[in-house]
Amino acid sequence: MALVLTAGGAGAAVRPDIWPVPARALAADPVLEARIDALLARMTLEEKVGQTIMADVAEVTPDDLARWPLGALFAGGNSSPGGTGLVPRDRWLAAADAYHAASLAGSGIPVIWGTDAVHGHNRLIGATVFPHNIALGAAGDPDLVRRVGRAIAAEVAATGLDWSFGPTLAVARDARWGRAYESFGSDPALVARLAGAAVEGLQGPVEPHVPGRDFLKDGRVIATAKHFIGDGGTTKGIDRGDTQLPEVALRDIHGAGYPPALTAGVQTVMASFSSWNGAALHGHHGLLTRVLKQRMGFDGILLGDWDGHAALPGCTPGSCPAAMNAGLDMFMAATDWRGLFQDTVRRVQTGDIPAARLEDAVRRILRVKIRYGLFEKPAPSLRAAGLPEPGAAAHRALAREAVRRSLVLLKNAGDLLPLPAGLRVGVTGPGADDIGMQSGGWTLDWQGGTGRNHLFPGATSIFGGIAQAVARAGGSAELAPDGRFATRPDVVIAVFGEPPYAEMAGDRPDLDFGRHDQGRSRAMLDALKAQGLPVVSVFLSGRPLFVGPELAASDAFVLAWLPGSEGAGVADMLFRAADGTVAHPFTGRLPMAWPEAGDTVRIPE
Repeated sequence: MALVLTAGGAGAAVRPDIWPVPARALAADPVLEARIDALLARMTLEEKVGQTIMADVAEVTPDDLARWPLGALFAGGNSSPGGTGLVPRDRWLAAADAYHAASLAGSGIPVIWGTDAVHGHNRLIGATVFPHNIALGAAGDPDLVRRVGRAIAAEVAATGLDWSFGPTLAVARDARWGRAYESFGSDPALVARLAGAAVEGLQGPVEPHVPGRDFLKDGRVIATAKHFIGDGGTTKGIDRGDTQLPEVALRDIHGAGYPPALTAGVQTVMASFSSWNGAALHGHHGLLTRVLKQRMGFDGILLGDWDGHAALPGCTPGSCPAAMNAGLDMFMAATDWRGLFQDTVRRVQTGDIPAARLEDAVRRILRVKIRYGLFEKPAPSLRAAGLPEPGAAAHRALAREAVRRSLVLLKNAGDLLPLPAGLRVGVTGPGADDIGMQSGGWTLDWQGGTGRNHLFPGATSIFGGIAQAVARAGGSAELAPDGRFATRPDVVIAVFGEPPYAEMAGDRPDLDFGRHDQGRSRAMLDALKAQGLPVVSVFLSGRPLFVGPELAASDAFVLAWLPGSEGAGVADMLFRAADGTVAHPFTGRLPMAWPEAGDTVRIPE
């Protein structure tokens, strides 16, 4: 225990009795536990340790599983089957079948495979890319979140994968944080209201009275509530930083989403890279074991983040007994899974990791695999056979609905919006015809990218949606990235905002959009206004930013967040129907406070 408290830092300081006890999602199952007992009795030490190791598919071949009885695989933000390039669905399915067969031929315990499907199956060409969570928070509808989760699960399962590393339940309190868009917002009540629905969408409902109950059946995937706990509250919004709060505030603010997620039956929880009052969460016995597992009753897999264990004192990517002793059940071993496997075996043999702690970790992993029906499921390609193709029309229609319901109207001078559809419309700006920019980070690659429309088959850029909308009403749309139109338009729609980013690279020292944009967007808007043109600004952003000058230079200003692959959903909100009616009024509301100036950071009390 001394080792645990040293590595966990203040592991004994928590007060588990002040934390909630969520309603138990699944009743204790003696038959399931007896099945686990029988499996444990026949497993070797190496097989048990193997279950606690998750390795990146870019670093593991099916042949490796014959020698190394790994319990899980993951596709990292830049990883795909066989390496780091983008591959089609059939390659995912073939790899999933090969890994599944190899694990059965080796340890006999099927391997599970997860990915960061945070707004769709974002490493798959042709998948539906949904708006990021911050946009779903602006919509604020649990049913919409549930349906989006259901569609994401189906697209992930259609490629033979079992597990999504979502939903993110961070309560983003500082928009300077580069992962703010992964949060539903800054209000703990909002996050709590959407958390359970997000889990249910991915896994299916646990309640036996729900018609068509399909908890963890084919077409559903294992969900992951992350990142436990406080990742949205670090000082100055620094990713992997330190959240400095009393325990009651940590519970009430950053813990708000976890009770509903547990009640919804979430099967995995991922530990945070961040720290709480100086103690790294990957080694925090008090919060991981005493609070989450013992007090809150979580009986699934407590998963590490990408080599997160390596940040603990005395640990490396290939060695970290402190994390397992603190309560981690499965390492996400990104860079040295072989070394970590061998070291963990030795640590159990020497007693640095108690045998009982290893047995508990493996029991939890097997429990989730059995609940998921993994031992009975056929090869991944057979499970996926009846599922819709990723990018199916119904999923794209749902994503388009999510876009419409998430947009926030910040300015509308003279009731300019919605526009008559039969106008000559000029469209400009760097985000007008760039599906990568409108989708943001965690899209095809970890940090996202721009200028790659050819990698989004079936998707629609914002300009594409505008062109379709006005053509139906007899109008016209002209795209001029430099703002020089061949024909003078009746109105200009300017699409601009943040370039794509993800964690770490997305952290900002301030919230002044114009400063980081170097005034380019303001100059574009000023040039359009100088021509006497009405200007509608569509702003792409993963967080609230100070845009005072850009607002002043616009007649209407629409916050589109990061809408994803269905840019037509933005166009739906900008135009009236051909008969002049308003089909889709703006209903989105800000899920985070808007900064009053670029150096102002408004953090809710």
